Amino acid sequence: MSRKSDRKGDELVFVPLGGVGEIGMNLYLYGYGRRGAFQWLIVDMGVTFGSEFEPGIDVILPDIRFLEEERHNVAGLLLTHAHEDHYGAVADLWPLLGDVTVYATPFTAEMLKSKLGEMGIAENFPLEVVDMGSRRTIGAFDVELISMSHSIPEPSAIAIRTPLGAVLHTGDWKLDANPLTSAPTDERRLREIGREGLAALICDSTNAIREGVSPSEADVAVTLNKLIAEAPQRVAVTTFASNVARLGSVAKAAQAACRELVVVGRAMYRVIEAAQATGYLDPDLYFHEETAFAKLPPRNVVALCTGSQGETRAALSRIASGEHPHVKLDAGDWVIFSSRTIPGNEKAVGRVQNALSDNKIEILTDQDALVHVSGHPRKGELEQLYDWLKPEIAVPMHGEGRHLEAHAELAEALGVKQVIRARNGTVVHLLPQPAAIVGEVPTGRLYRDGAILTHSDDGQVRERRKLSFAGIVSVSLVLTTKGELVADPEVALSGLPAADTFGTPFENIVRDAAIGTVKSIPRPRRKDPAVVSEAVRRGVRAAVNQAWGKKPLCSVLLTVL
Repeated sequence: MSRKSDRKGDELVFVPLGGVGEIGMNLYLYGYGRRGAFQWLIVDMGVTFGSEFEPGIDVILPDIRFLEEERHNVAGLLLTHAHEDHYGAVADLWPLLGDVTVYATPFTAEMLKSKLGEMGIAENFPLEVVDMGSRRTIGAFDVELISMSHSIPEPSAIAIRTPLGAVLHTGDWKLDANPLTSAPTDERRLREIGREGLAALICDSTNAIREGVSPSEADVAVTLNKLIAEAPQRVAVTTFASNVARLGSVAKAAQAACRELVVVGRAMYRVIEAAQATGYLDPDLYFHEETAFAKLPPRNVVALCTGSQGETRAALSRIASGEHPHVKLDAGDWVIFSSRTIPGNEKAVGRVQNALSDNKIEILTDQDALVHVSGHPRKGELEQLYDWLKPEIAVPMHGEGRHLEAHAELAEALGVKQVIRARNGTVVHLLPQPAAIVGEVPTGRLYRDGAILTHSDDGQVRERRKLSFAGIVSVSLVLTTKGELVADPEVALSGLPAADTFGTPFENIVRDAAIGTVKSIPRPRRKDPAVVSEAVRRGVRAAVNQAWGKKPLCSVLLTVL
């Protein structure tokens, strides 16, 4: 295959804005043309989820300030599949890019339309449905969608061809001869692409630290069928709502055990509707809504629940805490965690499992039986893919640092000529060869804070974090125009102890500090409200820190009469 362009000076670059150095928030750019005037193809636009480190934040999105500046040069946005970490940011970020067309396969399009409808922007949205296995032109890019296996219908790898050569972006994948939903990984086509000549492989690294080959989704179905048949009372199964194959396996196991299926959690309904509309679940699949749970005999119930990651507002968390309005589990019931715990969610999942155990509910996880398999390739699967494709360049993506390094070392051991260790914001020159890191672009995180998108450095989340450690002190002062206190300051405390170790109330400590600070300011300077407010804020924080050993947030409201 020729590595020369018809236009001297053209190049192909790869720029990750999310997903390289972390799991989640995937957003990848391919740029073609002359430096400074690239045309861009966006691959995926996903989210990650907030933790205790981001109080009040449920969803975190990639910062696309670079793309906003380049929005007039964007050819399109192509989605590999419908997991939140690959498509969940589209509704929030697409409006920042203008009228960019989004390309998606039928199931992914159904999921996206549902999300867009919830946000009120579905009408006239430029969504183009593309078939699995199809090939088309998007701007300067010739793209082909190739069937892969993963834990959701229609996962696609993307072969991206330019006059300089071809690269393959794998998306999320594994090797599974019987994934139970869409077609297995298209080995024949991947081998053909390898024979045609592949310049670069940009590849999933999530399980690169694990030896061997992942078990099949069909194996999980066998285990679930056996467990649901054996359970002495109710069975609740929690899994990723997007895992359509797993939802189907639970439904079939319930039917085989003559049990009634109850679906608990809104996300499950959305996925079931999309899967039925696209043929991945039987349109006649019958299930009860959660309001029917209490009316069914305990031996006859299988509840399919959201909340496998311990999300506080998801169904299983509310069930475990006894707060769900319709679903209650009793001692002796089983809960099957048909999922893996995403790194960072261990504490949340542990809280849910402990609450269930406290109520003598039996918990089964993948440590007890084969109730979950990963949707990502282990080393043995990576080795097979590299053998089929024989790329000249490897760029590990989709993983934390340890996953990326394990993948890079494996690619080197397999004889790949060039292995590029990229991170978010890295500009990787791919073609013409040799490949190299040639620059950086701005990256970061955006928070969805309620209905508002805000930059991570805007400050309010940092203040909430401080609140969680040291509380807040509010002081209200009234001064005359001559700088005299009209009355003692009003004080409000939140998150502070009632008194110090000597029994002095913190209200008194704060009030005395505020009065003392005002009196210490020379009278002419008291006429400047900004000077007085800042001095009182500092004086109060210092006094509280001396008495408590912590510095709370402090706000001062000053009125001049």
